[in-house]
Amino acid sequence: MLKLVDLSRTDLNLLVLFEVVLDERHVGRAADRLKLSPSAVSHGLGRLRRLLNDPLFLKTPKGVVPTARAVELSAPIAELLARVRSVISTAEPFDPASSARRFTIGAPDGVSAVFLPPLLDELRRTAPSIDLGVRQLLPVPGETSPERAWRNAFTDLEDRAMDIAVVPSDHIPARFHSRGLYEEDFVVAMRAGHPFAVDPTPERYCEMQHLVVSLTGDPHGFVDEALAKQGYSRRVALTVPNFMFALAAIAETDLISALPRRFVAIHAAHFGVVTVEAPLPLPRFRLNAVAPKVAMMDTGLAWLFGILGKGAAVRIEAG
Repeated sequence: MLKLVDLSRTDLNLLVLFEVVLDERHVGRAADRLKLSPSAVSHGLGRLRRLLNDPLFLKTPKGVVPTARAVELSAPIAELLARVRSVISTAEPFDPASSARRFTIGAPDGVSAVFLPPLLDELRRTAPSIDLGVRQLLPVPGETSPERAWRNAFTDLEDRAMDIAVVPSDHIPARFHSRGLYEEDFVVAMRAGHPFAVDPTPERYCEMQHLVVSLTGDPHGFVDEALAKQGYSRRVALTVPNFMFALAAIAETDLISALPRRFVAIHAAHFGVVTVEAPLPLPRFRLNAVAPKVAMMDTGLAWLFGILGKGAAVRIEAG
């Protein structure tokens, strides 16, 4: 016969402690976030381990790592806490003006550089005590399938490693809520006075030395796929790990690079970089904000999701 658990003897705050330790992977940081002492967090973990009959978190030189059981429990605990928060929020509505919550948004760096300025401006005006963390998202190395390239972002959302992801993909699993923020295409960026700007033909494009943004250093990208379809190839002379580094590099060299149009429009002037239209068709991407549907029951998260979309729309209209 199934043994019923006496919830009256169970401190549900332990589940919140579990969530924060899982997110931070560090007892000290979890203690700071919970406004507890490290010893109180350690004591709570001891109670939680006895309750769930598993070590849950194992010590490492850099913090703690979850056990297989903790990973297995992460999704149902996150769902349970989201439902509890939703119930509580109906009694005490989320107020951005007084809230001191912290949210984490994940996005590729060329994307966060577009939506972050208007979002920060909106937070400054309407929610001055809310803090943000921004994580850089990267596609799975070597993965060419759009359905699977951003699968790690969906896993991190369900693991509560972040609250919202912004990904350049329309392949969103049904268990997630999504909203289109804007569409992005690519232009060719270079230093002011670069000779390519005078005659930007496909042939001259292929004669240039190119820079590609690639965290892994892999020089092959979607531009090479587009070139190959028309019988062209190019030389990639340099790869760099992010888009800001790309702007700094092309500003001081004869390298050229295909970069996101909206990102360049916002930041190119700071580097003295100019752009021309690509001399061949390049892919367009829709940027979608994504969060688990169950997490959207959290009125605070739903509010942030809404102003994220509003801020992106304002930025695009202004641009």
